[in-house]
Amino acid sequence: MPLYHKLGNLPHKRHTIFKKKDGSLHYEQLFGTIGFDGMSSLMYHLYRPTMVKEVGDPEDISPKAAVEYNIKSRLLKGFEVSPEDDYLESRKVVLFNSDVHVGLAAPKKSMTDYFYKNADADELLFIHRGKGTLKTMLGDIPFGYGDYILIPRGMIYQIVFEDEDNRLFITESYHPIYTPKRYRNWFGQHLEHSPFCERDFRLPENLQTHDELGDFLIKVKKQGQLHHLVYASHPFDVVGWDGYNYPYAFSIFDFEPITGRVHQPPPVHQTFETSAFVVCSFCPRLYDYHPQAIPAPYNHSNIDSDEVLYYVEGDFMSRKNIDKGYISLHPAGIPHGPHPGTYEASIGKSGTEEYAVMVDTFKPLQLTETALEIDDGTYYQSWLE
Repeated sequence: MPLYHKLGNLPHKRHTIFKKKDGSLHYEQLFGTIGFDGMSSLMYHLYRPTMVKEVGDPEDISPKAAVEYNIKSRLLKGFEVSPEDDYLESRKVVLFNSDVHVGLAAPKKSMTDYFYKNADADELLFIHRGKGTLKTMLGDIPFGYGDYILIPRGMIYQIVFEDEDNRLFITESYHPIYTPKRYRNWFGQHLEHSPFCERDFRLPENLQTHDELGDFLIKVKKQGQLHHLVYASHPFDVVGWDGYNYPYAFSIFDFEPITGRVHQPPPVHQTFETSAFVVCSFCPRLYDYHPQAIPAPYNHSNIDSDEVLYYVEGDFMSRKNIDKGYISLHPAGIPHGPHPGTYEASIGKSGTEEYAVMVDTFKPLQLTETALEIDDGTYYQSWLE
């Protein structure tokens, strides 16, 4: 993220002597991406961050395709995914390709007896239900309903929930996730036409340094395998850090929609981007103000991308029989559009109160067995008169 941030105690210069009170050295660690060319943060640990005591056998958690070649529009009832106690076990991939995994989770318990690191992918968590705190080696981020939490790959974290009613929509990206380039100037600052700005981001705070030795289990996802590593020191032993590579939160309620005289295309709702897919936020907004405007979206062909829409809250203007937590999939290769009657019914309306998250991928998505279990089975026929 192109915004400098720092917490805790730091030496005046990088890569120089930084002593503890007892005269011994702190241990420096560069946490970077794209080799030494991407964004990075520089951390200072009480102990070496490399002290591995044990490595267990890996567990294969890579998603398996139940439908590999899909051209059928789908409607997945997301809240039918059953809650589970453990955070990682509750995570269910429903759609995936080689660039991105799209999943759901309904964890009941906080992560207290292990830490987690995704070494494969950036994670974008959308909090549909529940609140709590993301705890990382770089500090804490409180979260609640409507928050996106962007966790860079390689970040060690725990999530503490305040209760057991939690629902998450999760996007795992094998490409770095950024805010759209067109919203930023050449220095990285968000421009005036951006639907959000740096003031809307919530950065890590409350850095807590754990001076503890013992056995600390870190579950690491790498190459689709879940590895169990036991470290000799607490992973949150950082006394200070600075840089640009860290998790942050952004609320969908702080997204300011862009409107126009006639219907605006989906890119005006874009919130995040990668080289392989984009994420958009659909929020309450005034409708088009041309006197003959048709607010409902026109029929459009998905030739280059699969469209995934996660429904959060409100009146979903162009869809019938949609509820919270539903996921629609409109695959590449065929057109889609508003349901019968909604196109005409939108004329003369002044606004919409919907909240939804859209993920548009540039490669086709495969469906897992979990997706088929929550698929309504008839959505592809819902445009018949």
